[in-house]
Amino acid sequence: MRKKVTGYPFRLGTTSYIYPNHILPNVRKLKDCVDDVELILILGGSRSGKSRKAVELAQPYKRKIFLATGVATDEEMRQRIARHQMERGPDWRTIEEPYEIVQTLDQAMHDFDVILLDCLTFWLSNLLLQEEDKNTIPDELSRLTALLRRREAAFIIVSNEVGMGVVPERSLGRRFRDHAGFANQRIAAIADVVILMVAGHPVQVK
Repeated sequence: MRKKVTGYPFRLGTTSYIYPNHILPNVRKLKDCVDDVELILILGGSRSGKSRKAVELAQPYKRKIFLATGVATDEEMRQRIARHQMERGPDWRTIEEPYEIVQTLDQAMHDFDVILLDCLTFWLSNLLLQEEDKNTIPDELSRLTALLRRREAAFIIVSNEVGMGVVPERSLGRRFRDHAGFANQRIAAIADVVILMVAGHPVQVK
């Protein structure tokens, strides 16, 4: 017989929890997200499974495009990009654009059913390294959020969660961390679903 509780969930033995009825989680299955939402943000650390989950969620769509913001600066990076393209398969159209993603997305959303942007933080890094003394990132981010609000296709955006470690030693690293954190907050605020990937497992936080 289950014990009736009125407070927070408590643990039974070593594996099970009981929740009061009024705080039972009401979370849709992640595999159903693409059926009724248009904007999904997937966050996580390095090698947490972000890109794999994003591709999985996009599979039900017919016309798919992958917008890659990464720049192949060495042979290892070129091999990594080629491997990811092979894993996605022939159903995907791939565009590489490290800087002007808003213009590229604006054009693509008229011709495709789903757009996968991978990743937001790589784009921010590219902008940060080229802006010199200019502070262009807030304006570029505002352009991106404005486009997402008037989207005509489904969007799945991958971004790194970089704020859980130590404070970066250098000013550039701290600026990047701050830009990434604010960008994730702004996209999450307008997203229909936010997923945090932890060791290959998705946790739906919105």
